[in-house]
Amino acid sequence: MAEISRLPGPVADVWEWQLDGSCREADPNLFFHPEGERGPARRNRDAAAQAICGGCPVLEQCRKHALKVREPYGVWGGMTEDDREAVYATERRRGMRIAG
Repeated sequence: MAEISRLPGPVADVWEWQLDGSCREADPNLFFHPEGERGPARRNRDAAAQAICGGCPVLEQCRKHALKVREPYGVWGGMTEDDREAVYATERRRGMRIAG
């Protein structure tokens, strides 16, 4: 008999939280910057996306997902690409201190 405890759970169980995201009712372009967007335009778009995330019932799940899979683009869990990069940099510094 197969050992089913080692099999992954149903896909819906892993991703179902996304169905409750506040972003589902928003324009997806708000969460992902267009090519070459910089300066105030980017900051304003990011801030608008983060405002939607601020009241989201699945903010923590979204943030954990983005950090775990190292989402390279967009606003996820209220964090911009730069916010996530800062977290990764902190993790790298901590890892270097522990190892060193």
